[in-house]
Amino acid sequence: MKWVTRARPRVDRVACPWLISRFVDHEAEFLYVPPEQVAAVAEREEAIPFDVPGAELGHHGEECSFDAILRRYDLWGRDPALDRLARIVRGADTPRHDLTPQSPGLLAIAEGFTAVYQDDQALLAAELPVYDALYAWCGKQEGLD
Repeated sequence: MKWVTRARPRVDRVACPWLISRFVDHEAEFLYVPPEQVAAVAEREEAIPFDVPGAELGHHGEECSFDAILRRYDLWGRDPALDRLARIVRGADTPRHDLTPQSPGLLAIAEGFTAVYQDDQALLAAELPVYDALYAWCGKQEGLD
């Protein structure tokens, strides 16, 4: 399946592809396009939009797109490490940077990747292992190692 979001990813637009590819759609293809083109590309490519205003898989209230994906695909409460990771991502991607001690660090890492990589696909490929490592750390914190 194809998934589409806004270009120049930061926290949610990398965390969501990590979540989708690991837990929802192992064959996922991610498209990054200018914000004004997301709806047209979603229709033309039959892609699922995420992390765009008005999307089902977007921000709702105090929750971010990562939360919306967890809810939509019934992943909440099934994996304590994933739930912990969701809080970290939410804190990094919303104004609640104080939500977890790790959230400001994740935001800094995301901003650094955006500064280093101009190509969104290269950025995604380079940054995905950060989420693998953070998920593993969350598992250890939850006693799941």
